[in-house]
Amino acid sequence: MSEKNEELLRSYEYGLPSYLQHDLDAYKEGLINHSTLIDCLWGELYGSINMAEISDNIISHEHAEYLRHKFLWGDYDE
Repeated sequence: MSEKNEELLRSYEYGLPSYLQHDLDAYKEGLINHSTLIDCLWGELYGSINMAEISDNIISHEHAEYLRHKFLWGDYDE
């Protein structure tokens, strides 16, 4: 992967709408702490990604797909 592509992908984790950033941070913390509510946190993050992409038009489809694959599906290779 080129350096420019890596920078673009890393930028997808910054400058998010506050509700999406909140849910992403809560999900990451839940993973670290082995939260018993991880399924709820997963659902909140999934909904926030969809809201930012589809309803609010704040992030692009590619941006949303990156977040889904990296944090929800767990199939993003860095």
